[in-house]
Amino acid sequence: MAKKAPDQERNPKALYREYRPKTFAEVRGQEHITSVLEAAVKQGKVAHAYLFAGGRGTGKTSMARILARALDTNEQDIYEMDAASSRGIDEIRELREGVSTLPFQSTYKFYIIDEAHALTKDAWGAFLKTLEEPPAHAIFVLATTELEKVPETIISRCQVFNFKKPSHDTLKKLVLDVAKKEGATISPAGAELVALMGEGSFRDTLGILQKVLTISSDSKLSQEEVAKVVGAPSSSLVNSFLQALAKKDTEAAIEIFHQALSGGVEAHLFILLAVTKIRSILLIRFSPKMETELAAQFGEDDFKLLKELAGKEGTNINSGTLAELITALIETPRAPIAAIPLELALYRLAGTE
Repeated sequence: MAKKAPDQERNPKALYREYRPKTFAEVRGQEHITSVLEAAVKQGKVAHAYLFAGGRGTGKTSMARILARALDTNEQDIYEMDAASSRGIDEIRELREGVSTLPFQSTYKFYIIDEAHALTKDAWGAFLKTLEEPPAHAIFVLATTELEKVPETIISRCQVFNFKKPSHDTLKKLVLDVAKKEGATISPAGAELVALMGEGSFRDTLGILQKVLTISSDSKLSQEEVAKVVGAPSSSLVNSFLQALAKKDTEAAIEIFHQALSGGVEAHLFILLAVTKIRSILLIRFSPKMETELAAQFGEDDFKLLKELAGKEGTNINSGTLAELITALIETPRAPIAAIPLELALYRLAGTE
């Protein structure tokens, strides 16, 4: 059943909701979408159906709400339906019955259907009839993380917008901005770590930041303090791993990795941090002009080590090493034992001259 989504239902303590963009101008990293929607509103050429596709936490439902506000839609005329839990034909029939009535106080009745790909085949069939002959006062926004599961007959009747994952820099700036507004100061390296763990999701990034701000008693947060809160390995431990790799000391590298695991660090996170630093080493080595940009991402001691490893000849820190660790990173989530993919990568590297 479609349900209203009043502002007062939002939890003001959740950073993602607290700092959710309210206007097109506040949206980060989706300019290719905001420019089109803003122009459509100004020119009075808004479509009756939109399909917002993209990864989780990329701002699809936030954009839908912004579009509704831009059209001066009253909260009473905004309806939200979670197709993951209301996916059947009965819910769609109820929605269709509601669509036929006029809005309470607005020009449009605005429907947001989240996780639209979860609708059943029968539900899609019923919904298609509404899209084929939509009332002039109805606007639909379908949001999905799995565009390939949406029927072509639906896609062809919607304006489709593909949401990009926010860049690492966009997430880092978001972390710094929100922390400041919350009365805290987080170091650039600390913000870097939070953004990295957010893995391309605004929601996850701010969720991690909220955890850091809630647990930490210090208003000035360093990278090491952030690492303790989120369960990341210390920077020095990852650096020791890189030094062992550079020396082709497989035994030491495995011991350091298992030391991190014994401390409660997830294998995926350890590998992700190692991959990030190895990538930076190679960029310093082959693209010296990027040094200034990279220096801003790490603490002074970290960057000094990365430069040192970048300048060494005959080191085992090379493109082959990066490729092996990326493979391990991809395979870790589905491995029967999380440590195995990196262990195999290290064994392969040990046999490579």
